[in-house]
Amino acid sequence: MRLGLDIGGTKIEAVVLNTQGEVMYRERCATAKESYQDFFLNVVKVIETASAAVQSRLSIGLGIPGAVDGEGLIKNSNILVLNQQPFARDLEQYLAMPVAVTNDANCFTLSEAMDGSGKGYRVVFGVILGTGCGGGLCIDNHLISGPNACAGEWGHNALPRYDPRQDGEAIKCYCGQLNCIESFISGSGLERQYTQRFTHHESVPAIVKRLESADAGVRALWDQYCNQLARSLAGVVNTLDPDVIVLGGGVSNIEYLYPDLQQRVAEYVFGKQCNTPIVRAQHGDSSGVRGAAWLGAQISVPKVMA
Repeated sequence: MRLGLDIGGTKIEAVVLNTQGEVMYRERCATAKESYQDFFLNVVKVIETASAAVQSRLSIGLGIPGAVDGEGLIKNSNILVLNQQPFARDLEQYLAMPVAVTNDANCFTLSEAMDGSGKGYRVVFGVILGTGCGGGLCIDNHLISGPNACAGEWGHNALPRYDPRQDGEAIKCYCGQLNCIESFISGSGLERQYTQRFTHHESVPAIVKRLESADAGVRALWDQYCNQLARSLAGVVNTLDPDVIVLGGGVSNIEYLYPDLQQRVAEYVFGKQCNTPIVRAQHGDSSGVRGAAWLGAQISVPKVMA
């Protein structure tokens, strides 16, 4: 049995999958983040509760906001008490068993590669178009991390072919770089560009409603957004040439995204062809926690939990 935890800034979701990928147990609770100790004990309680509920030995995988650096410390997490902590090592010592920890975009990608929209493809690039712009890379159903633990972090490359006349004024990302892809094609990036153009804020769903009403100004904004996304994905194709690109996150649910996206990407791909399918995630919001469960199963055969 495979236990996966999707840990976010407000909630923790846990699922247990059997060997066929069927959900045998699911639970959600609030994330305790007043201190690292509170957070740690909160996670341990979730794990112990799941183990008791299914009465079976479990492998354990966790998806977190942030990454694990070369020394095993958490970095770049919006759960601030988690940063610079040896979270996986602490869990392994407490539970006396292997624990796999990676970022949420990697979990999403693994989930879709294992039994989602990327199933059957050898090289899968996963993209989350949500509040941020995460990414992950799977080859033969195994995540690629890299020596810097940043494989798939395409959102913090500069927007290709940036032109202020087309893309608007330069924007400094929270990471310290200028004009990161995330600043333009994430859901918050789309909202930012809407505000820049129309001088008031709207959410992504409200922007889509205006798009459906044939608002000419919003259609021009949407065309600009799709062009930015196409330029960005073309960089992935030119660098990795994956067998499939799977999109997740809130923006991926917009139907208008898909009809001509592959053709748009082809305009910027070397050779002016794009044979890479660009598809929506099969498991939606559940992909993160499912991927965490699959990840835990890959690290080793676990011991029976006490």
